[in-house]
Amino acid sequence: MKKYILGLAVLSTVVMKAQTQIIAHRGFFQAQPTTTENSVKSLENAQKLRIYGSEFDVRMTKDGVLVINHDEHHGEMEISETSFKELEAVKLSNGEKFPTLKDYLKQGKKDPSLKLIVEIKPAKTPEIENEITQKTLKMIRDMKLEGQAEYISFSLNICKQIKKLEPKFKVQYLNGELSPEQIKNEGLDGMDYHYSVFQKNPTWIAEAKTLGLITNSWTVNDPAVYEELKKQGIGFVTTNIPDQLKNK
Repeated sequence: MKKYILGLAVLSTVVMKAQTQIIAHRGFFQAQPTTTENSVKSLENAQKLRIYGSEFDVRMTKDGVLVINHDEHHGEMEISETSFKELEAVKLSNGEKFPTLKDYLKQGKKDPSLKLIVEIKPAKTPEIENEITQKTLKMIRDMKLEGQAEYISFSLNICKQIKKLEPKFKVQYLNGELSPEQIKNEGLDGMDYHYSVFQKNPTWIAEAKTLGLITNSWTVNDPAVYEELKKQGIGFVTTNIPDQLKNK
């Protein structure tokens, strides 16, 4: 009887691991009442959903402050060419202050069960990308969040720099042009591609799984697309509607 119960427990664990996991895209900003993407509130909303993780975007100001923002501009100011003091004078659309990476990580640390999916945005030169990467990893180490953070980027240089600095950290590439075999050869942990890439390359998810790679897809906001990817065995999807997809 004990062996039977143990077997069921193992089977349950395997099934759970095989299920497609949900990642909130820039936090859960469409929660009611709605907030704004990449805000601390959007991260807090994601924490309440009991999903796998929440993604956010890291950039660096002219004076070297790491901030959270998807676009190159905050208001009408280009982040990389503007001081943090000037940028923080303009609040987010939900009234919050312009968030730093430290602000975001402090909130993230309140719920260790939610993975922090750190997207480091490409910069104008490899040298600046390397600086942003080094500073980001240092802050995450200093805050003892190494086990809670995973990394993604559209810059192959940033992805490789993370693996160079911290070989054990999980790193996925976003751009979409590399095959699973090429991702493996680059020494990365997985591919996080727009769903259209997987639709054009229907064997890539299976190939990636055979190679032991992580598979993720963005930004999956159509339940039909989610079901399609799920049938192919994708490991994760990143979505603006995590509340809707988590129970499917």
